[in-house]
Amino acid sequence: MLEAVEQELKRQVARLNHPSARLFQEMLAYHMGWSGEGAGREAGGKRIRPMLLLLTTAGCGADWLPALPAAAAIELVHNFSLVHDDIQDRSEKRRGRTTVWKRWGMAQGINVGDALFVLAMQAILDVSHHYDASTAVRAAGILHRGCLDLTRGQFLDISYEKRQDLTIEDYWPMIEGKTAALLAAATQLGAILAGAEEERQGQYRLFGERLGLAFQVLDDMLGLWGDEALTGKSNAGDLVEGKNSLPILYGMARKGRFAQRWARGGVCPEEASELAQVLREEGAYDFCQREAQRLTHQALEALQHARPQGEAGKALEALARKLLKRQS
Repeated sequence: MLEAVEQELKRQVARLNHPSARLFQEMLAYHMGWSGEGAGREAGGKRIRPMLLLLTTAGCGADWLPALPAAAAIELVHNFSLVHDDIQDRSEKRRGRTTVWKRWGMAQGINVGDALFVLAMQAILDVSHHYDASTAVRAAGILHRGCLDLTRGQFLDISYEKRQDLTIEDYWPMIEGKTAALLAAATQLGAILAGAEEERQGQYRLFGERLGLAFQVLDDMLGLWGDEALTGKSNAGDLVEGKNSLPILYGMARKGRFAQRWARGGVCPEEASELAQVLREEGAYDFCQREAQRLTHQALEALQHARPQGEAGKALEALARKLLKRQS
């Protein structure tokens, strides 16, 4: 499936083929991990969303090959969001490599993100080559809803950056949009393209949503306490950048040593390690771990109710469990 996903993604990006746009296409190929220094599987990312979509389709007992355009569409949307997120956060590294905007400039970076989004919209239209019109329209609607939720989550993430009055309750709507929306769309799309009944589609969507929430909680934990050699980014980043991640919001709510220091702002890299340790001592790590376990249980329970079949069903559960025990 992974190789088929890569080939479909390359087919979609090839729509840009034109003598005058070779460098433009190279920019997209670079971001997707296909070219440039350090190119390869690691540079391209895990392709989690298309794999969830295809495994869901196969787990419902249907042929996954016709669903490839939808799988490519959701991965292209994800990568559009990464390119723009790097610009908004001024991130200079992505998967251990220089980001597109840092290498070619902010204006071209925005254009690359826009192109990835448009390619995603064209890819989802290709679903109509393999499915009836009503299924294709519904699939496009699910993807568009996911895109809107994604931008809403990003809006909240950006708007939260300068606020000191946030609570843990404010966190969940942000990550429901920023992270869970596309995972939920992926699993629901997979079920729709398999012709699954409505109740089963709902369980697959719930599985993807809860998986996304747990995934983000784990990501927040890795951002503070992960192995930098495995994550490829500094543990100081979230603290220095003032991210309102779950551990940080928990620490603010405790109103202890961490909250007192956080309220003063301007965390420097040299003190980040000590602050992360303070958070851990105040219970943030254990709290986040419990939340991740709760959401993991809900995700796997929804998957069980969705009744995935055969080897694809086993692979879908195995992928979910692997994502929820990741270290990078």
